[in-house]
Amino acid sequence: ADQLGPRVPAGHRPKRLVELAAKISDAFGGRPVNPDAPASVVRALGREGIEVSSARKYLLRDIDHPAVPPLLEYKELARLHSANGWTWLDEWVRDGRFRPHYVVGGVVSGRWASRGGGALQIPKVLRTCVRADPGWKLVVADAAQLEPRVLTALSGDRKLADVAAATDLYASLAEAMFSGVRRVPVPAWDDRDDRDRAKIAMLSAMYGGTSGEAGPLLALLRTRFPDAVSYVERAAQAGERGERVRSRLGRTSPAPSEAWRALTGGVAADEAGELKARQASRNWGRFTRNFVVQASAADMTAVLLATLRGRLPAPAHLVFFQHDEVLVHTPAEFADEVSQSIVDSMAEAARLLFGAACPVRFPLHIAAVDTYADAK
Repeated sequence: ADQLGPRVPAGHRPKRLVELAAKISDAFGGRPVNPDAPASVVRALGREGIEVSSARKYLLRDIDHPAVPPLLEYKELARLHSANGWTWLDEWVRDGRFRPHYVVGGVVSGRWASRGGGALQIPKVLRTCVRADPGWKLVVADAAQLEPRVLTALSGDRKLADVAAATDLYASLAEAMFSGVRRVPVPAWDDRDDRDRAKIAMLSAMYGGTSGEAGPLLALLRTRFPDAVSYVERAAQAGERGERVRSRLGRTSPAPSEAWRALTGGVAADEAGELKARQASRNWGRFTRNFVVQASAADMTAVLLATLRGRLPAPAHLVFFQHDEVLVHTPAEFADEVSQSIVDSMAEAARLLFGAACPVRFPLHIAAVDTYADAK
């Protein structure tokens, strides 16, 4: 209510959204614009001489126009209203507590999922509601850039392990990638800083991105760290052949469908069919490329949770887990002990998965706070 205004009937905009919609139309000269319809926003910007491909937030942020600030605020609050508004409260909150349905290992990679309620996408404005009891603390631990470090350990890339020794892996990666590189204009590169470029390169390696600046950045990453990039590229090639790949602890990727095999395994009747088959093959390769990393990261967090449960002092208890983040509810006097338990469990998980000689560091951001929102 503080953010949106009083509750309104279903299908109606709350007061704050009505006000912002009016501001947006005023900024476009009074001509009505529907901020809930991306096409309406794109057309309105086009009439102002601003060409954009969509109304996504990351594109709007770079536009200097008086409609942009209220548009961005509207998008944020509209998301709150639709995903975590009064309908969400009625369905998922009982007796003062959020009661979602968690699905342990519900994703094929072994990641957790949830059925309804958005349990793994709690926005910051709602994190203020996640509160420790009086005299207690929430110890919040978030693994720093877990998947790139898992890839480093899987591939045995010693050069990348040196990079991963830094808490901010992407900043260290940027220095390793671009140090000594003669600066020449690259048409695909935009005005991002080197850390952002290094992150794009690493994500492209793990997810198979090649468009725009991702292509030349991935090529540079391959030159600097061939062992790591070759590891995921071998997994991609296996997927393109229709083979299955495995995580560190043996979770196996699903096999492609019979329809996929029929499309990619025969002789195409024409060029269009050949292109379709090639695209299907590449798409499955992108899946298996990421599977070996994401599933191994899920393996690691499962081991982390298992070992942490055995280390926590009574009456501290795990209350939330999200991919690479854990929350422990503990009496305040045990907060330091709980923090150390999480650090020790992460170290043990790394030893169990990758061996005692694994050179990769897995740092954690840990904070003891009164509310979840205070942790970040």
